Amino acid sequence: MSYTIKIGRDSETGEFITVSEARRRKATAVVETIKVTRPKRKR
Repeated sequence: MSYTIKIGRDSETGEFITVSEARRRKATAVVETIKVTRPKRKR
């Protein structure tokens, strides 16, 4: 099963930041949606 998370990233440095910080700094930051998959269980 997979789900998505949102993260913020600074456009100039590539550094991860909070989503609220990225929404506040629209000129230099973006909010990205990443698809996360759970690791498969070992049998």
